[in-house]
Amino acid sequence: MPRILRVLNRLIIGGPALNATYLTAHLAPEYETLLVIGGKDDHEQDADHLTSALGIEPVVIPEMKRAIHPVADRVAYRKMKALIREFRPDIVHTHAAKSGAIGRLAAIACNVPVVVHTFHGHVFHSYFNKWKTNAFIQIERYLARRSSGIIAISDLQKDELANRYRICPEDKINVIPLGLDLDKFSQNQEEKRKSFRERYQLADEEIAVGIIGRIVPVKNHSLFVKVAARVLAGTEKKVRFLVIGDGEARSQMEAELRAAGVDYSYYPDTPARATVVCTSWQTQMDEVLAGLDMVMLTSHNEGTPVSLIEAQAAGRPVVSTRVGGVADVVLADRSGMITEPGNVEEMTAALLRLIGQPELRTDFGRTGNAYVMERYSYRRLVRDMNAYYERLLLAARYPNKVPR
Repeated sequence: MPRILRVLNRLIIGGPALNATYLTAHLAPEYETLLVIGGKDDHEQDADHLTSALGIEPVVIPEMKRAIHPVADRVAYRKMKALIREFRPDIVHTHAAKSGAIGRLAAIACNVPVVVHTFHGHVFHSYFNKWKTNAFIQIERYLARRSSGIIAISDLQKDELANRYRICPEDKINVIPLGLDLDKFSQNQEEKRKSFRERYQLADEEIAVGIIGRIVPVKNHSLFVKVAARVLAGTEKKVRFLVIGDGEARSQMEAELRAAGVDYSYYPDTPARATVVCTSWQTQMDEVLAGLDMVMLTSHNEGTPVSLIEAQAAGRPVVSTRVGGVADVVLADRSGMITEPGNVEEMTAALLRLIGQPELRTDFGRTGNAYVMERYSYRRLVRDMNAYYERLLLAARYPNKVPR
């Protein structure tokens, strides 16, 4: 039985954690997998409910954190090498940037037969200054040359990696979309909707618009605030906004809401009935989405946004900026509306159109559900990954005979 050492920089709510935990659990018994995770930042929310539910006991290397720290990174690298020598994997598969660097360097040093990396997004724009961004691109090019294979989670991401940033040739990149457990999002919706809306004091006639994810600069909650203020001024419908998540930029978002004159409540501290409510972190996303009527995303940059996949699985229409893999996830003008990044007027108009047309929301929701259920099931993910691993293992054994 081949062994996989799967490396994830931190187990927090989001697509990389879902991807890594589903693969760890569901590739058995064909593969024996050991999941290795790093330490999270204080403002980030643990996703240890995922490992608990799937019966996974990850190995933790606390020094492997998101930020660059030469001393801690060196310790993490040494620990990773020791773990590889002890576990003796046939495959080291890394997820996300920091774990991708430390995990692959350790695997290369230990002569692991197959070294794979998944780009769940990238940090090549909207994160760092030009000098730092260029340094990261050079590092990723080096690591890609030494990797057996690279996985992109969308066709658009593959094109960016190969042609815009020239990380590696196209033929070295395999597209394997995310796979999620989506069945629960369409089950018992009325009961879940009632529970969520009672908790956050949402009346039946109120239209609830949600934005889901970390409150950090790249998610651009400043655009959310501007759009929310214009929507509220542009409709007579009863509309409320829910911010599902938390993070380092929450205080900035709160200041911008105050400046815009929008009634706001941080519900964990002040459970008041406000126009905009921040719920902080939530783990039962099927209940959250049952309670919402539509979902928006305002990011500067994305990989494949899980929030939009799950929203459509729940039959909720979406409005998003055209970034990263959004165009692969959302059927434009069929399951949602895609607007240009930073365009306040365009996103406002899209939301107002959906708010004013309940039958359009229903049509978009039905189309989106059918689309994501076919493309983004975890069962499909496991099948695709198993086939890719088999090909890479054969190529490692017979390097001159098997195409990668």
